[in-house]
Amino acid sequence: MDLSHILNSKKIKSSFFLAVFSVFFVVKAFAIQDSPKQGKVVNAKQDTYDPTVVILEHIADSHYWHLWGENAIPLPVILYTDKGLETFSSAHFEDGRKAFTGKYYTYKLVNDKVKAVDQSGKIDEAANKKVYDFSITKNVVSLWLACILLLIIFFGVASAYKKTVGKAPKGFQSFIEPVIVFVRDDIARPNIGYKYERFMPLLLTVFFFIWISNMMGLVPFFPGGANLTGNIAVTFVLAAMTLIVVNLNGNKHYWQHIFAPADVPGWLWPLWWIVELLGIVSRPFALMIRLFANITAGHIIVLSLISLIFVFKSIAVAPVSIAFVVFMDVLELLVALLQAFIFTLLTALFIGTATEEHHH
Repeated sequence: MDLSHILNSKKIKSSFFLAVFSVFFVVKAFAIQDSPKQGKVVNAKQDTYDPTVVILEHIADSHYWHLWGENAIPLPVILYTDKGLETFSSAHFEDGRKAFTGKYYTYKLVNDKVKAVDQSGKIDEAANKKVYDFSITKNVVSLWLACILLLIIFFGVASAYKKTVGKAPKGFQSFIEPVIVFVRDDIARPNIGYKYERFMPLLLTVFFFIWISNMMGLVPFFPGGANLTGNIAVTFVLAAMTLIVVNLNGNKHYWQHIFAPADVPGWLWPLWWIVELLGIVSRPFALMIRLFANITAGHIIVLSLISLIFVFKSIAVAPVSIAFVVFMDVLELLVALLQAFIFTLLTALFIGTATEEHHH
């Protein structure tokens, strides 16, 4: 199959934009934003370093993009209220220390979530029911950066294929082509069969999006460091797209096996339907949890190893801690690629089971 046909497909271009807008809104609905505020890393009662605060702050979403020390980039706050649209910079919150009075309500960061508060600073439950948060958070910006990189890579490689028809790939094209061929020949074709071409745009989008997002999360400075694929909202959308694609493309044999299996007695069908419908949901649910848990666990382990230096308050711990961090980072490079491979492989496998033709 001609790879230029895959990369120039309209489906793969539309897949990028569908992923961007879908994840943007769902991130705001389900994003994990329960991290304490930056800087509160000391237990006031015991006067000891509390690594939990730092770890949760780094793996959670945020209205700031931390750079170094107390320096951070404030991100836009976009709120839609019953009285109208309200936008302002998160810098007004001063890292959660102050409330900000907008045009309609007074707002404050509570566990890194924008909440409407009354004059005494307490959460105004009545007002919050009328306020909808569509702010551009750290995970949303990271999502945009990953998609921009994805577009640059694929459009650049597709353009290179047009210019070098019948010639050996050069430069970055020679690095990307083996990966594309791997997805096609070792993931899509064996698991989906002769219909694999129509699903290549989706599989390539999922594979490279997860891989790039995971790699960006390993970079400890801007524009990296965001825990994008460690956000349950992002993995939820990826899993939901798999669920929709699989079931929309399921053939009559697939649905007959679920609702009217020939080798199951009729009186047992109601129980069979429950089991099969649970299976339909549980497969993408497992994809969602697997990606989220593996990436989040990797970040927590690295941050925990670094925190040992401050917990023991001894520079003697630093060589051992740094050695293990380097080892974990190298391992995370493998995990970043492995999780992209597993998610794409299982997506192809689920599609293959739904589109498989049964021959008697």
